[in-house]
Amino acid sequence: MPDPKLSILIADDHELVRKGLRHFLDSLARFDITEAPDGLTAYNLICTSKPAIAILDVQMPGMTGLEIAAAVSSQKEPVKIILLTMFKDESAFNRALDSGVRGYILKENTVNEILDSINRVLEGGHYVSPALNSFLVNRTTRQTGTDSWVPSSESLTNSEIRVLKLLATMKTNQEIAEDLSVSIKTIHNHRNNICVKLGLRGTHALLKYAIENANRY
Repeated sequence: MPDPKLSILIADDHELVRKGLRHFLDSLARFDITEAPDGLTAYNLICTSKPAIAILDVQMPGMTGLEIAAAVSSQKEPVKIILLTMFKDESAFNRALDSGVRGYILKENTVNEILDSINRVLEGGHYVSPALNSFLVNRTTRQTGTDSWVPSSESLTNSEIRVLKLLATMKTNQEIAEDLSVSIKTIHNHRNNICVKLGLRGTHALLKYAIENANRY
């Protein structure tokens, strides 16, 4: 018996964008897609239909994607939100992550990045367009206050260093596992060990370290 399709809501007031994204995801035959043409409709569908993932435009009439994310977070709805935006706006980016958004993608890269984003979010991670990595680094620096402190990597094993290198390229856990011919559980263990050894807390701190120190290994 085939696995049930994953429920996804796509909300964008630009019909061409909405239909184009739906056409791409429908072609994969993995998802049960619902559409919304504005923010208020999207929010009501999230509350009533309980999709697993909601892909929302940041700017929409009725409610913006940021307003929906904040409302969903306050009501502890289980939906995982991925936001699409046309603008490299660091303030909006930080508001999104503060509201629990799991993915943040530039619209110009949507088709190339949306599947990676969905897969990463389903694994329990976050996805940020590589073009916005500087926002992620700035955010983590402010949160940890470690601008001048670089933890030593001398205690890392060769396998853990290989994982760090691949994390710096923004690969998913699944992709890293395939590259190294190991299980996803092994990758999770490596990530946890790296964080413990380097004193890093959470995914953002780990990604920041990997990106900033990619040339050291």
